[in-house]
Amino acid sequence: MEKRLIPTFNRILVEKIIPPSKTNTGILLPEKTPKLNSGKVVAVGPGARDKDCKLIPVTMKEGDTVLLPEYGGTEVKLGEKE
Repeated sequence: MEKRLIPTFNRILVEKIIPPSKTNTGILLPEKTPKLNSGKVVAVGPGARDKDCKLIPVTMKEGDTVLLPEYGGTEVKLGEKE
């Protein structure tokens, strides 16, 4: 049985994009190059509620590419993926 993570409230689930270590022309990139922390949105929660209990939807949708903070968020490992 496959496990699924479903975000609640205004949270999103992001899968980190690992940059390639080689270019299309075959040039190997050193590991010291600055890495851009980016990820792909996998799942989106329904949103938060305001004081009147009205739903405020999340503006992102599945498939969007987002930038990740270096020390923010919560890392989760499910199987082989982080």
